[in-house]
Amino acid sequence: MTADSTMPILVVDDYQTMVRIICNLLKQIGYENVDTASNGAQALERIAEKQYGLIISDWNMQPMTGFELLVKLKGDAATADIPFIMVTAESKTDNVIAARKAGVSSYIVKPFNAGTLKAKIDAVFAARAA
Repeated sequence: MTADSTMPILVVDDYQTMVRIICNLLKQIGYENVDTASNGAQALERIAEKQYGLIISDWNMQPMTGFELLVKLKGDAATADIPFIMVTAESKTDNVIAARKAGVSSYIVKPFNAGTLKAKIDAVFAARAA
């Protein structure tokens, strides 16, 4: 099963250049319904206003990190089922393990291209359908 290309996606990153890059990559692979947030707290505001089909978040942000956002969302029954892809420049094993334990759907290490992003999104939704 592939993801619905019309689903709303939330991209969360405090580095606006990265937000633009991810949004452009999503557009290249057919996803146009994309909103953005510049930190975890702003993401929570967006999520309270709209139901998202996927969240793509950076790990390193302030005042709320992507990991803290993940833990908060997975701990709330209303948002626990939203697929969550973590994006980071760090591939530390401890971070990957912590994110997996917290319920992350997938993990992408920067830099990445449209093909990698598409493969990760497709894998997340294939696993959900299985």
